Amino acid sequence: MLKKTLFIVIIVIAGKMANAQTADEVYDRYVDFNEAFLNANMEKAMTLGEQILPDTAKLKPGIRTSFYNFMAQVYEGDHQSMNAITYYNRVITAQPNYYVAHRALGYLYIKDISGKLAKDIIVDAAYIGKIKKALPHLEKAQACDPDDQTLSLIKLLYRNIKDQHGIDTLPARLAQLKKNCEDILSTPTP
Repeated sequence: MLKKTLFIVIIVIAGKMANAQTADEVYDRYVDFNEAFLNANMEKAMTLGEQILPDTAKLKPGIRTSFYNFMAQVYEGDHQSMNAITYYNRVITAQPNYYVAHRALGYLYIKDISGKLAKDIIVDAAYIGKIKKALPHLEKAQACDPDDQTLSLIKLLYRNIKDQHGIDTLPARLAQLKKNCEDILSTPTP
């Protein structure tokens, strides 16, 4: 009985080791993923990316951040907002001043309420919560890359949640946020 149990444990461990990717294999798959992404072959990028996800710890930190950014874009393009939000959040955790991911997050957080923004609606806690999640990201994007449309949206969001103080103090926040802006992910060479 003990030999049989030991044999089963060895088989299970060997099976897991056979499925695990080495760091070189993960990086090679990342290169293929990157090529598919840059060639706009999103179906292939999605397939390769999802194969890499369990082993992202084997990628160097900067490459991992770049991968997360590309995966977020793949998910966003595939209308998988929650997955896109997950990976954009990982990008800004690694590079908090990368405003491109902040802009994407801001718009994703309000995506499902965007049809209600200009209408007279009953403002509930869920609606306010989504707006409050979106605003810091939209403000960072606006500070780093000013855009009339984003500025108008920020002001509309504050008006919708009846936060005049937020509108009044916006210029000071934007000036502060503008001090640290990154528009390119830093990726070390492999």
